[in-house]
Amino acid sequence: MELKVTTLEGKEAGSVQLSDAIFGLEPRADIIQRCVQWQLNKRQAGTHKAKGRAEIWRTGKKMYKQKGTGGARHGSARVPQFRGGGRAFGPVVRSHATDLPKKVRALALKHALSAKAKDGGLIVIDSAEVKEAKTKALVGHFSGLGLTNALIIDGAELNAGFATAARNIPNIDVLPIQGINVYDILRRQKLVLTKAAVDALEARFK
Repeated sequence: MELKVTTLEGKEAGSVQLSDAIFGLEPRADIIQRCVQWQLNKRQAGTHKAKGRAEIWRTGKKMYKQKGTGGARHGSARVPQFRGGGRAFGPVVRSHATDLPKKVRALALKHALSAKAKDGGLIVIDSAEVKEAKTKALVGHFSGLGLTNALIIDGAELNAGFATAARNIPNIDVLPIQGINVYDILRRQKLVLTKAAVDALEARFK
């Protein structure tokens, strides 16, 4: 698959040959969905907690005599039936993470990249660098490229000026190649890769 390369200013900068094994697959929604669910499960804090009856501080004395009251038989004020008692089957601190094999995760990333390429949401630029870290100037470049909602992936090291200028722009995410993931690719309309990112992806999936 061949794709044109542009600069941030919108000028042509040649073309790049993309691997069909990474960008030319027929996207499978089930594999992508499994990976997104794995990511969302993993990032849940799981710090919710409610006290059970064993954790409530209250007297252990029997509330009233067993017989002759005409009411239900109770032995503890800590039970869930009473206001201030422990909660039955309440949430506990736990991990929500699920398992997903590495090969499935790698395949899901390929399918997500292929889905963007198939939908026309993939753009390749020569580099993500700016001379001055000015947000206003970068917004002008993005509007020229038609980018209002995009994920930008650079090489192993982000250009400090570019990252600084882009961080205040809404709906624009900038990540190094190590941070590329299925969820962020899908949540943005456009995926912008630098030539360094394309080379790193092809080296990763060799």
